[in-house]
Formats: sequence, structure tokens, C-alpha cells
Amino acid sequence: MPLKLTQRKGSDVWYIRGTVRGKSVFESTGTRDRESAEQIRIKTEADLLTESIHGKKALITFTEAANAYIKAGGSSRFLIKIAKKDGVASGLVPHFRNKMLKDLTQRDLDDAADKLFPTASPETRNRQCHTPFIAVWNNAVTNLWAEPRQWRRPRAPKGTNVVRSTKTRAGTKPTTYDRASQFVAEMSPAAAQVMTALFYTGMRPIELFVLRAEDVNVQDRWITIQYSKTGEPRGVPMHEFLVPLFTALQVRGGAVFRTHKGEPYPPTDEFGGQISSAITGARRRLKERGIIMTDISPYTARHTVSTQLIINDVHPYKKDQIIGHAADDMSRHYTNIPQQPLIDAINTLPVPQLWRDLHWWVEPVYWSRRLVKWGKSKATITRSAK
Repeated sequence: MPLKLTQRKGSDVWYIRGTVRGKSVFESTGTRDRESAEQIRIKTEADLLTESIHGKKALITFTEAANAYIKAGGSSRFLIKIAKKDGVASGLVPHFRNKMLKDLTQRDLDDAADKLFPTASPETRNRQCHTPFIAVWNNAVTNLWAEPRQWRRPRAPKGTNVVRSTKTRAGTKPTTYDRASQFVAEMSPAAAQVMTALFYTGMRPIELFVLRAEDVNVQDRWITIQYSKTGEPRGVPMHEFLVPLFTALQVRGGAVFRTHKGEPYPPTDEFGGQISSAITGARRRLKERGIIMTDISPYTARHTVSTQLIINDVHPYKKDQIIGHAADDMSRHYTNIPQQPLIDAINTLPVPQLWRDLHWWVEPVYWSRRLVKWGKSKATITRSAK
């Protein structure tokens, strides 16, 4: 039967009730005004009819697609942010609001970048606008709400010799594995384990923070990322050096990596902000010995893996697959299947002896609950924690 307006006993709010092409509906209009409720009823009935004929992709809005992406484990960063002071929302979701996904074009995406980041560089626009938008779109494609599409990303003008005198942010350049091992050796075990995994997988920090035990196949040396930054699942080879670590942490079940309190890291992509205290502590302890390492952060690992694989003569296609830059549609169908060439490639990354000798390798879970206090050496912590 067609949709009708009705009121529940003891309430003056109007409800919509009925069936459209086999789909039953009983929901509140949220209003007491009969005229407004009737307009909502008409639109609801029309939407249900359209969906039954053309499918969800005819009606899905960017807001709905973004919410589905976030609910599936995607990062809300740059999609929506609520200001604490006045509660005003900003980001891609408020910008596009309830615009139909099917109606969005390349011009709409580029205009969004112009409006949201008018003075930003092409790299910043790509990272903060195009990448999250494309991630939402790809997730919608997975849900059969949108058609696959190649979106053009912003690029810096070619042929320019202008040098920008901007401050370099930590994590934007690679380092050596010797320096990385020296830095990680000064960190508390839980954060050190996170950094170790990043330096030997090339994963994004957010991907590691939300990684679950069931997505780790230690036996076959393979990690499956269900929801990557691009909105697509992908597989990551496991370096042999990480086997003891993942073997120990996986036994706990649930989130693989946890804080020193035994709690999962918050699923945000704030450039490693979840372990910022540990990063600051390591820098401070090194500085006290006259060693400056302010350039190392969680994202340093990703750049280091990429660079080292190139140095090791790993084919660019394999390197891109490991890092997660591959755009081969067919490869997405085999994300759960270990690929030996990629495992061989990741194992070319060097492992300094200092890294192998870190005290927490003996019992990773036990040591992950211990902290290195300000000004104390690892030796002191080792003795006091026993």
C-alpha cells in the first residue's frame, strides 16, 4: 500500500507508514506540522520508488557515503570537524552537504579544494581534499553505490624553479635504518613496537593503529588491510624481523597494537599523534646526549621503506604495491592472498643489530605495559620493571 501519515497514541508527531514495491516503512517525520509531514511523505515515497527501480546509487548522497566510509573504519579527518568553541562543522561533508554522489564531477572536487584550501599547495590540497574524497568514493564503489572513476589529483606546475622557504615537517623525508634503530631504542616499548612495525611494513600509521589480530597471517607472512586510506583493501608483506612481534601480540586478539595501558589506539590519522608523547620523550633523551633527531616521526617510516626499496633495486611496481600506491584493479581481488615476490622484496630491508638487541623482544606483551620515564635510561627501566 502507498505511504500514509499516521499518529501514534499519545503523540502529535506524524509518522510515515506503508509499503512501496515490497519495502515496508514505519518512521517518524520528526514534525507535528501536517503540511511539512506531507512533504516528507511525498519525498520518501518518491525516493523509495526511485531506489527500487534504479538502485541505491540513484539516491546516495555524499554525506551518506562519507558516513558509511567512516563507519566501515575510514578516517573522518578532513571529512568533518566540529569546532569545540561554536559547534560549527567544517570539511568535505559540510561542503557537499546532501549533494547526490552521482552528480559530483571533477570540477566539483577541484572547486571544493579551491574553497576549503585557497592558499594551500597542490600537495596539501591532494592530501586534505582529493585523497579523502576519493576514499569515500571508492568505498561507495565497493558498496555498489557509485561507478568506478579515475579522479585527477592536483599537481605542482612543471618547470618552475621557485624554492619555497617553508619549515619542513617531521616525517616528510626518509632516514637510515641505523638512525631509526637509535631513535626507537629510546622509546617506551609499546610505541617502539609500533614504530618497528611501521619501518618494516611501510604501512600508514592509521592502518597500523586499527589493525586487528584476524587480519594478520603470521604463518604466511601477510597482513590484510581491510580499509586503507584510499578506500580500497590491500595486502602487505611481513618482514621476517617482525614475526616474533606479531606472533606475541596477535595472541591477545582484537587490536594488535595497544597503548601501555593495554587500550587500542584511537582510530585517527593525526600524523602519529597517538604516540606523540613517546616521540617527544625519545627526542629529549637523545638531545641530552647531544644527538638531535627532530626529523623522525611515524611517517618517516613510510618514506624510509619506499626509499630503501628503491635503493635495493626492488621493481617500482612491487614497491608501489607494498606501500599501497598500486592502482591495478585486478590486484584488489587478491588482497588476502600472500604474494611471495612482495615478501621477498620487504625482506631486503636491513635490520641493524641495535634493533635486534632491544630488551622487549624477549616478551613483547609484558614490556608493552612498561614506560620509560623522563630522564631515565633503558637499563634503569629494565631493572625497576622486573
